Parts: sequence; C-alpha cells; structure tokens
Amino acid sequence: MRVKKSVKKTLKALALGLYLAFAIAPILWIFLTSIKPPEDIYTFPIKYWTEKPSFDAYRYLFGFAKFSKYFGNSVFVTMFASIVSTFFALFSGYALSRFRFKGKGFLLIFLFFTQMIPAYLLMIPQFQMFSGMKLTNNLFGIIIIYIGLGATFSTIMSKGFFDRIPVSMEEAGLIDGCTRLGVLFRITVPLLLPGLAAVFSFSFVNNWNELFTAALFLDSDAKMTVPVALYSFISKAGIQWNVLGAGIIVALVPTMILFFFAQKYIIAGLTQGAVKE
Repeated sequence: MRVKKSVKKTLKALALGLYLAFAIAPILWIFLTSIKPPEDIYTFPIKYWTEKPSFDAYRYLFGFAKFSKYFGNSVFVTMFASIVSTFFALFSGYALSRFRFKGKGFLLIFLFFTQMIPAYLLMIPQFQMFSGMKLTNNLFGIIIIYIGLGATFSTIMSKGFFDRIPVSMEEAGLIDGCTRLGVLFRITVPLLLPGLAAVFSFSFVNNWNELFTAALFLDSDAKMTVPVALYSFISKAGIQWNVLGAGIIVALVPTMILFFFAQKYIIAGLTQGAVKE
C-alpha cells in the first residue's frame, strides 16, 4: 500500500511538473526574447540566452511606442466592461435562479444557444449600427460591445452559483422583515463573493485579450488597446520580436496580479460555490 501511494505521489508530482514546464516555458522564452538584442534573435543555431541582455525593448515600448497610453486604454475598457457585466449578471442570474415565470426554460435554452453563435457573425451589423450612432473609434462603443458579448456567459455562470445557495436562508430573511433587495445584498451576495470573483475574472481576461472587435472598431492610434498595439508590431517590413516580446510580458501583468490576489475566491467559486443545501 505504501509503495502504491508513493508511486501515485511521484506520478502526480511528475505530471504537475510537466504541466508547469509546458505552461511556463513559452512565457520564459518570450521574456528571454524581449531582452535579446536583434542580432541574437536571428542567429542559428538558436541562442537560448544572450551574453548582452538589454531592456531597450521595454524603454522603446513605453517611450517611442506610447505603450503606456494603450495600456491605460485597455485598463479603462476592461475594468469598466467587466464591472458592469458582473453587476448585470448579479441581477439577471438571481432572477433566473429564484423567480418562476412563463418561458423560463425556453429562455435558458436560448441563452445557451447564443453561446454557439460566433461573435464574428455579428461584427458587420454591429459595425453598421455603431457607425450610425457615431460610436466607432470610441472606447465607450467597445465597452458596450464587450458588455453585450460577455453578458450571457456571465449570467449563466452567475445563475449556477445562485442555484447552490439555499433558498431557505433568503426565506428566513424575508420572514424577519427584510426586503427582497435587502436579502440579496445582506445575505446572498456575501455568500456569492467567490462566484462573483470567478465571473469578474473570466470577463476581465476575455475583455483584456480581445483583439478582433478592437481592431475593427478603433482606427485611431490614440484609442488603441494593448492587443491592437501588439498586433501593430507585426508589419510587412518585419516583426520586432524583442519589442513584441516585451509587450506580451507587460500585457501579462494585469491578469497575473488579478489571479494572484483573487485565486482563493476563484477556486472556491469554481469548485464549491457557496453553502449547499
């Protein structure tokens, strides 16, 4: 028995080590590329480490390339859209979980069905509609689209977390004289915080990494988001590999910070949710 347990632990550790290697290796490679001078990037055989590490790509990124402006645009758009999307999902998920109404089953099926529709099919009518409303090349136009695209998935996730919270706890609050809104914010939401953290995190990552919509709707250099700025480093003249690598490393920072501080809430939300009946 002890031998079997030891073998299982060894295999688990080996599997985890391989997974971490596959996950970290690309990031490490990108970082090493970002500090290589151009002459070391194109050498053959490949140099995994440079003898002359340089952070010129990062200085170029925040100097000439104006990356700090694009970074600020992405932070504004992503935070605004993610917060609003999570706020809407809180109420819509609660309504779908707690209230009974005619057509509820059909509505849920319809919501799931919309997730199978590629977002690219909606781009042409959306572009025409937003052009008519003068919302192209406008950060608020992008925010509206991100909220719309993420609202359904956030609502479905939110409903799943609400379903795990005992209705009896809310009924006890209502009997004690609390209003429906009071029960939601005083009893249910505190239990739902891990779930809301998961909803917000998924929304944040999707919005932060989104390229196609931003590239289509934003044609001004001052309105670029980080993914569009990174894509601009790829041109017919060539690819600035060290600058592109530096941009990717910087773009990873917000999501890494988010998951570092919110990981316990996200894990709790995805695995256990709140109190089960």
